[in-house]
Amino acid sequence: MNRFDAIVIGAGAAGLFCAAQAGQRGLRVLLIDHSERIAEKIRISGGGRCNFTNRDIDARAPQRHFVGQNPNFCRSALARYTPQQFVALVERHGIAHHEKHKGQLFCDGPSQQIIDMLLAECAAGGVTHWQPCRVERVTFSAAGAHGTDAGSYQIDSDRGTVQAPRLVVATGGLSIPQLGASDFGYRLARQFGLRVVAPRPALVPLTFAGEGWAPYAGLAGLALPVRIECGQKKERMEFLEDLLFTHRGLSGPAVLQVSSYWQEGTPLVIDFAPGTDVAAALGAAKARSRKRIANELATLVPTRLADAWVGEEPTLQRPVNEVPDRALNALAERIARWQITPSGTEGYKKAEVTAGGIDTRDLSSQTMESKQPGLYFIGEVVDVTGWLGGYNFQWAWASAFACAGAMATVSPATALPASGPSAAAACV
Repeated sequence: MNRFDAIVIGAGAAGLFCAAQAGQRGLRVLLIDHSERIAEKIRISGGGRCNFTNRDIDARAPQRHFVGQNPNFCRSALARYTPQQFVALVERHGIAHHEKHKGQLFCDGPSQQIIDMLLAECAAGGVTHWQPCRVERVTFSAAGAHGTDAGSYQIDSDRGTVQAPRLVVATGGLSIPQLGASDFGYRLARQFGLRVVAPRPALVPLTFAGEGWAPYAGLAGLALPVRIECGQKKERMEFLEDLLFTHRGLSGPAVLQVSSYWQEGTPLVIDFAPGTDVAAALGAAKARSRKRIANELATLVPTRLADAWVGEEPTLQRPVNEVPDRALNALAERIARWQITPSGTEGYKKAEVTAGGIDTRDLSSQTMESKQPGLYFIGEVVDVTGWLGGYNFQWAWASAFACAGAMATVSPATALPASGPSAAAACV
């Protein structure tokens, strides 16, 4: 039976980087993934340009850009592996990049460059890579069992059986099942008695149904900058980003961002003319103009949206100077504080990431090791979810770096304690 110092399951961003870092620290590493193609989520990210990190990450205040039951969990890892360090790696590989806005860094060329870089780093670490490879069973033997000096994980796969004292789970979440997403990591965590925060789609378009949405269903393809918010008091979150109307609801960066905080059954509040006093603008138009309200409104918002706003209101089908002040003020309020409740989301098939995951109470923020000795969880499978704009990739790099460094400081003979539970189950 082949033995390794560490086995990493999942060859996405976190898994590739962890395997490379561990291998370059002298560990004999096996990287396994069930998918036919390597790192598909990297390949499609950032519109094919890979938004690989964000300069604005503040490790001292992770709650500003990360969601989870304990956003501060990621502070240690983010502080020890920074965006600047990953940028330096990108530049060492000669990958040209640029900042789009709000600290978001993209490749000038295709995302494949980042995948090739990670594979080159794995090669430099002597990583053994089995892909596609289906994991059929994971078992753990406590220290001293079967003649070993340390506890050991045994992986039964369709390429054979292997063992290692350390097992890293980097299998991601449920997002984009057509790319091979699965619940493997959650099932494995439960197998070893670890808690899992209920997964849900995040960074996902929102859908709307019913008569209230009918006037806006024909606006698909329309985009504009908005201010969007959800929640109340301490739970309130607000974003100033672009919004996109779709055939089924709303998308675009503004909606994707707020979707990570939105709670089912609660409304969104959207300002379609941020920075503009709409009531004052319409009042001034009434004093000087005889144009239709839709025409005046089109100076503040796109024409298609202006027509939708006034199309269902007979009172607003007149010149602006003939419309009662009360009707104008009500229109201004709707534009500046439109409240609408989503019926749901587009689900995992359109979600960029999965919120929830392995409960951070059962993980070390320093090492990513779980309460089950020698078992580590990194990246999206953990209950840490970043904003749109490179935050989730940086969490993948940072958690992988912390895990690899921790594993390299523990020799195979001392990786696991002298006694511990054994567990066995199929994880297909």
